[in-house]
Amino acid sequence: MAATVLGISGSPVKNSNTDRLVNAILEATGQDAEFVKLSRINVRPCFACKQCVPDNICKVPDDFQALAEKIKAAQALVIGAYPPYGQIDGFTKALLERFWSFRHVNNLLKGKLCATVMTGIDPRAMDAINLALATEMRDYENMELVGQLSVQGNLPCLTCGEGDECEMSGLQLMYGPDAKTTDIGYTRVEDQAQVWDEAARLGSLMGNRLKQAKG
Repeated sequence: MAATVLGISGSPVKNSNTDRLVNAILEATGQDAEFVKLSRINVRPCFACKQCVPDNICKVPDDFQALAEKIKAAQALVIGAYPPYGQIDGFTKALLERFWSFRHVNNLLKGKLCATVMTGIDPRAMDAINLALATEMRDYENMELVGQLSVQGNLPCLTCGEGDECEMSGLQLMYGPDAKTTDIGYTRVEDQAQVWDEAARLGSLMGNRLKQAKG
């Protein structure tokens, strides 16, 4: 049975903040839901071959075809991403490029509900990516954007194993010249009460909308 709500995470970190927040939204919908982690499957970028034009089916040989069927069957999507180097991560970017196959003539995503989750440490980068995501979802795909959540994430340098002596560490850049890894605690999304509560509200809103649509 196809899921009513499909959650997709571009974070490659096992059970990451992004994963957990996407799943929190899914659970709050009260609907049949499925979670997909893009780093566990193979979704390549769009090849711009235009072979999807006649039938809205991407011909690039990878795992997107199976995922596309789940996306088409779902009534709502929750997409989680993060911003390495101030840009959207490669896993999510590849997925969004492949959405092009849904657009030709039939606009297969039109009217679906969607929400986005962005986890990062630079508010400016997150704001810019959220704006780009909103533009794609609403203006390009004609989906209904129910909400967007931004989550405080963690600097990878805190857990890479090189400690405080690495000359290339972003620790001092982000937290000051005297910063030490022992001074910076791991930030969990569950401890960000406002965001966690908003995820429950957003999921509940999405679930109620879907119930109404079913009559």
